Amino acid sequence: MRKSPILIILALLIFTFFPLVVKDQYYMHIAILILYYALVSQAWNILSGYSGQFSFGHAAFFGTGAYTSSILFTKLGVSPWIGLFAGAIIAALIGLFIGYLSFRFKLRGVFFSLGTLAFAEILRIIIQNFDIFNKTLGVLIPYKPDPLMFQFSSRTTYYYIILLFAIAVTVLVYYISRSKLGYNLVAIRENEDAAQSLGVNTYKNKMIAIAISASLTAIGGTFYAQYMLFIEPATTFSNDVSINILLPAIIGGAGTVLGPIVGSLIIIPIGEITTTLFGNFVGANLMAYGVILILVMLYLPEGIVGWFQNKFGKEKNAKKKKDNSIKGSEDVGTFKN
Repeated sequence: MRKSPILIILALLIFTFFPLVVKDQYYMHIAILILYYALVSQAWNILSGYSGQFSFGHAAFFGTGAYTSSILFTKLGVSPWIGLFAGAIIAALIGLFIGYLSFRFKLRGVFFSLGTLAFAEILRIIIQNFDIFNKTLGVLIPYKPDPLMFQFSSRTTYYYIILLFAIAVTVLVYYISRSKLGYNLVAIRENEDAAQSLGVNTYKNKMIAIAISASLTAIGGTFYAQYMLFIEPATTFSNDVSINILLPAIIGGAGTVLGPIVGSLIIIPIGEITTTLFGNFVGANLMAYGVILILVMLYLPEGIVGWFQNKFGKEKNAKKKKDNSIKGSEDVGTFKN
C-alpha cells in the first residue's frame, strides 16, 4: 500500500476525533478556522490553481454567499440551509457574468486578476449603499440555537459541519483533477493557445471552472456568517478576504489537491500565534503571512505540496528508469547467451 492513502486516512482520523480529545474552546475555534480556510481556498484552487486564471476578487463570491443567506434569514426568516444554496446559485451566476466579460473578450493574466478585484470592489460599494443590506452597519444575525436555522449551542457541531464541507469539496477537487475537465484546465494553464489549437474549448472549460469555484466560495461565506453571526462589507467584500482565501493554496501548492489544506494548517496557527504575541502591533499576522509568502515564492514557487510531488516524483521516475535499464541489460545478456 502506498504512503499517500495511509497519510490521508491518518489525517481524517485526527480531524474526526479532534473534538473528542481537545476540549479547549480556543483550540476548537482555531481548528474551525483551519477547515474553513481550507474550504474557501480549495474553491479558489479550482479556478486559479488548475486553470491558471488568477483571481484577486473571490471576496465577491464569498460576500455574496454571506449576504444572501443572512438577508434571507433576517428579513424573511428563510433558513440559512436554504440560503446556502441560494447564495451558491447567485454567486455562480455572478461568476458566469464575470467570466463572460473576461473570457469572451480574452482577458488573461494580470488583466483578469484586476478585473476580478474591481468587481469585488463594485459589489462592496453597492452593498454599503443600499438600505436592504443595512449599508455600512452590516447585518447582525440573531442567535437562537436551532439546527434547522444553522445555529448550534456548541462549537463542536460547527466543527463537524465545516469538516464535512471541507472533505466534500476536497473530494470534488480530486475527481475534477482526474477528469477530462481537470486535464483541460491544466492544459489551459500551461498554454491556452496550444490547448485551443488541440481542440479544447477553453471558453467553456473556464466558464465551468469559475461557476464551480464561485458557488463553493459562497458556501464558505454562508458558514462564516452563521458562525460569526455578524457581517459587514469591510469583512466580506474587502481585499483582505480575497488575499486570505488565496494564501493557503499558494503556500500549500496551487493546482494540487492537498495544497490548500496544508497551507491552511500552516498559516492559520502562525497568524494566531503572531496575533497573541504581538497583540498591540496591528497587522502583525499579515506581516507574518507576507514573510511566509516571500519565502515560499523564493524557495518553493510550486508550493509545499508541489515541491514534495516534484521531488519524490523525480526520484520515483529515476528509480523506474534505473530498474528498466537493469532489466534491459539482463534481457540483452540472456539473448546473447
